[in-house]
Amino acid sequence: MHELSVLLGYLNLPLHLAGFATTPLELVSFILSVATVWLNIRQSHWAWLFAIISSATYGLVFFGSRLYGDMGLQLVFISVSIYGWYQWLHGDDSHERLPVTALDARGRWIAAVAWLAGFVLLAWFLKSYTDTDVPRSDGFLTAGSLVGQLLLSRKKIENWHVWIIVDVLYVGLYLHKHLILTAVLYAVFVGMAVVGLRAWQQAAGMGPGGDDTGDRRLVLE
Repeated sequence: MHELSVLLGYLNLPLHLAGFATTPLELVSFILSVATVWLNIRQSHWAWLFAIISSATYGLVFFGSRLYGDMGLQLVFISVSIYGWYQWLHGDDSHERLPVTALDARGRWIAAVAWLAGFVLLAWFLKSYTDTDVPRSDGFLTAGSLVGQLLLSRKKIENWHVWIIVDVLYVGLYLHKHLILTAVLYAVFVGMAVVGLRAWQQAAGMGPGGDDTGDRRLVLE
């Protein structure tokens, strides 16, 4: 236990990198997170391994910044990552590799309502039971991130729409919390999410506007 405390103390030492104030732990989390999104864009199932590791390291980063919603979200991400890893490998009806698909209108409404309900519950919990100074922002983005991760685990194209919205707002939150490197990371994520959206639309035979332009039929669930 003492050795763990010493290690965490070392990983949280101030580190100045290219003008940014950060820590070794945040830097490692940054690199792992970029690798995760890059592998997601390529539809590599190894993305889930990187997601598990980066979630664990970022959980420690967020704990130190009193972002308890985001910290707890990392634990959920680890569980969802295990589920997503299986789904990507064996998740369709024939237990073959999961294809990229899109939500139908009902699915989009369910996702929106789940996001809203999660926001209300998480904001209330964080305001009532933690000392965070951003319960509403933390709750809204935590709920959105969970919806995005669940959509990602089922290879739904709409996961990228969710991540674009969430990542843009996270940039502002992390700047407020002086997590400058993480704010830069989420700015990078915005661009990567746009690339991911286009790549997945192409994989599903869809045009940039979401229309089916390829020979392969897109199955709507």
